[in-house]
Amino acid sequence: MNDQTDRDEAAFSLFSDLQDSESKKLDEEHSEKEPAKPAVTPARMRWKTQHIQHRAPFKTALYMVGLLMILFSATMLPPIAVAWWYDGYDVVAPFAETFGVTLGFGLLCWLPVCRLKADLRNRDGFVVVVAFWVLLSLLGAIPFMLAEHPHMRLVDAVFETASGLTTTGATILSGLDALPKAILYYRAQLNLLGGMGVVVLAVALLPMLGVGGMQLYKAETPGPMKDEKLTPRITETAKNLWAIYFGLNVACALSFWAAGMSPFDAVCHSFSTLALGGFSTHDDSIGYFNSLPIELISGIFTLIAAVNFALYFMALRTGSLRVIFRDAEFRFFLAVIGGIVALTCACLYFSNTFSLWEALHHGFFQSLSIVTSNGHTTANYSGWPFFIPLLLLLGSFFGGCVGSTCGGIKAIRFLLLYKQSVREIRLLIRPTAQIAVKLGNRPIPDRVMQAVWGFYYLYIFCYCVLSLALVGTGLDLVTAFGSAAAGLNNMGVGLGDTAANFSSISDTATVLLTIAMIVGRLEVFPVLLLFHPDFWK
Repeated sequence: MNDQTDRDEAAFSLFSDLQDSESKKLDEEHSEKEPAKPAVTPARMRWKTQHIQHRAPFKTALYMVGLLMILFSATMLPPIAVAWWYDGYDVVAPFAETFGVTLGFGLLCWLPVCRLKADLRNRDGFVVVVAFWVLLSLLGAIPFMLAEHPHMRLVDAVFETASGLTTTGATILSGLDALPKAILYYRAQLNLLGGMGVVVLAVALLPMLGVGGMQLYKAETPGPMKDEKLTPRITETAKNLWAIYFGLNVACALSFWAAGMSPFDAVCHSFSTLALGGFSTHDDSIGYFNSLPIELISGIFTLIAAVNFALYFMALRTGSLRVIFRDAEFRFFLAVIGGIVALTCACLYFSNTFSLWEALHHGFFQSLSIVTSNGHTTANYSGWPFFIPLLLLLGSFFGGCVGSTCGGIKAIRFLLLYKQSVREIRLLIRPTAQIAVKLGNRPIPDRVMQAVWGFYYLYIFCYCVLSLALVGTGLDLVTAFGSAAAGLNNMGVGLGDTAANFSSISDTATVLLTIAMIVGRLEVFPVLLLFHPDFWK
C-alpha cells in the first residue's frame, strides 16, 4: 500500500513539474508576442478616480431619490384643488406648504448631481426604493401635522401616511365624517399611489429612468419571479400596468356612483378598493351606506384587485379571458378564498350569529375584505365567534395573487410550498426519482424555490419578533398578534383593542407598526438587505 502511495506521489510530482515547465514556456512566448503594459501615470489614476466617483452608488441614489421626490411633490396638486373647491384657504395652505417642502427637498438632492448619468445596479435599486418609501412616509405626513383639523403629532401622522402608502388601511383618526374633504381625499390618494407602487409610477412617467428602471421595478414589485416582463421595455410594462389600474379605478368609481354614492365618496372609495387600502371617508366604512349593491360592487372589485394585473394585460392583448382562468395561481387563489368564505358563512349561521341570508352577506364581504388586505368593514367582526377572527387573521397571511395590490405572503408562494411538500413526500417513497416542482407545465428553477423558502422563513420570523415586541409595549396577546398581522400583512384590521382603531396603542407600538407596514409592503428582503454587512462591501 505504501509503495502504491509513493508511486502515485511520484507520478503527481512529475506531472506538476511538466505542467510548470510548460506554463513557463507559454509565459515566455506570450511575453515576447505582447508588449509590456504601459505604466499607470498620475493622469490615468485621476481619470480612474473620477470615473469611479461618477458611478458612485451614493450619488446615483441621491440622483434617483431627488427625481422621485420631485415627482411626488406633484401629487399635492389634486388635494390643493379639492381643498380650494370644498374647504377654503385654511385647508389649502398645508398642502401648498408640503408641495414646496417636497419639491425643495427633491431639488436639493437632485441639483448637485444633475449632470450625473444614472446607472442603477441591483443594490442601488434596493437602496433607492427603501429610502424613497421612508422619505415619502415622513414628508407625506406634513399635511396631517399642519392642518388645523386633525392636527396630528409626528408619530401619528407618519403612521397614517405609511398606512395609506402601503395600502394597509390602519388608522388612528376618528370622526372622519367631520374632517375636511381635502384630508379625506388625500388619504384615499395615498392608497391610490401605493396600490401599484409610486416607484413603478415613476418608471412609467420618467423615460429617463429606463436604464435603471428594471432595478427599481424588481425592488418594488412583489413576488418571487420579479425578472419577468410583459413587454421588452420596462417603461412600457409599467405604463401598461398603470393604464389597467387607472381604468379599473374609473370603472369602480362609476359603479359606486351609479349605486348611490356621491361623486366624492365614489372616487375616494374606488381608490381604496382597487388599492386594497381600506381608507374610507366615514367612520363606519362601507357599512355607512347600508347598501347591498355598494357592498357587492366593493366585493367584486376587491376580488378583481387581488388578481395578478399581468393577467389582465395578457387577456387584453389576446382578446380572451382564458389566459386568466388557465393560470395555476389564479385557480389556487379562488379555491382557497372560496373555502375561507364558505367556512366563515357556515360558522356565522350555525353559531346563530346571523340568519342564513345575513351570514352569506356578511361572511362573503368581511372574509374577502380581510383576507385580501382590503380592510373595508360592514360589521364589528371582533364580536363574532372567535373561530372567525382567527381564521381571517390567518387568511390575511395568504393575501392574493402575486402582481396584485394585496399584502401577505401571496398565493403563488403557498402554492409552490405546497407542491414542494408533495414532492418531498414522493421522494421519501421513491428516493431516486427525479421529480420537478411545476407551475402549470413549466418547471420551477431551484433558485426560485430557495428564494420562496427563504422569504417564508424571514416573513414568519419578522411576525414573531414584531408580536413579541408589541407585547413588550404592554399590549395583550390578542391585540399584539392581531396588530402585528394587520401591519406586516398590510391588512389594517386588528384584533382586541385595535379591531376598530389604532389610537389606543403607545408611541413605541405605533413606531413598530409603521416599520412593519413598510417591511411588509416591500416584502422583507429589500429592507433586511440594507442591514447585511456584505451588501455594503
